[in-house]
Amino acid sequence: MTKPFDMTLFLSGVLTGSKVTQLRHLRQAQILHAAIQQRWQRDNPWTWQLKHVRWFLTQHLKDHSDATRYYYRLTVLLVWTRLGNDRQLLIGRSSSRR
Repeated sequence: MTKPFDMTLFLSGVLTGSKVTQLRHLRQAQILHAAIQQRWQRDNPWTWQLKHVRWFLTQHLKDHSDATRYYYRLTVLLVWTRLGNDRQLLIGRSSSRR
């Protein structure tokens, strides 16, 4: 039996801002993780690819408000930064497909 992935520990090095902002990022990261895990069977962010994150932002959140999508994009940028991936790769590709 494996332990569930600890998103709090994963993001602890990149979380900044007020306690409320940190809690929002953690909550949204857990929702992001659950959605990708259910759809793609990826059990931790180290196994995510750009297509998984792009699917979440474009398809999973398509019925949500612009404000909600904006805040999820901020959370995704934190996760992407924690993974050590190039931020421009995420921003450039997702914004050019609109």
